[in-house]
Amino acid sequence: MNQTQINFIKTYKHYALETERKTGISALFILAQAGLESGWGKSVPGNMFFGVKATKNTPNEKKQLLRTTEVLTTPNEKSKFPEVISITKRTDGKYLYIVRDWFMKYETPEECFTDHTNFFFKNKRYTKALLVKADPYKFAEEVAKAGYATAPNYADSLKALIKEIEKVK
Repeated sequence: MNQTQINFIKTYKHYALETERKTGISALFILAQAGLESGWGKSVPGNMFFGVKATKNTPNEKKQLLRTTEVLTTPNEKSKFPEVISITKRTDGKYLYIVRDWFMKYETPEECFTDHTNFFFKNKRYTKALLVKADPYKFAEEVAKAGYATAPNYADSLKALIKEIEKVK
């Protein structure tokens, strides 16, 4: 781990531990996902650490239009996004979309961490993941299987970070 990653962990660990206390979802998983999704704090517009997308029911003051990448199986998904910047075919046959999409916006990091874990409880597709919420490695696998992100190696990326975070005192 580099110093940026260690500083991130030290800065946000208390939010992850408090969230674990309230929900039972592993703080190691929470920190790994926050680090991965935010580039270790380099990209946190509107205190958004986890890449949670806004819905059509999200109030305007709680959402923001941001650039992101998606990996999808077809080039015909343009209607899913407010703006498509580019679509490129990958060597694995999937398509890399660079788009702008609506994401959640928060007043504080604490509000983001709390909403993030509530997201898992509100969405039925994470029911299987919640059965293993105390095990950060199994939870990462189940969250990825449930479709949290479009990155094909999402679970492996999270598990590698969890292993590194475990070493930080």
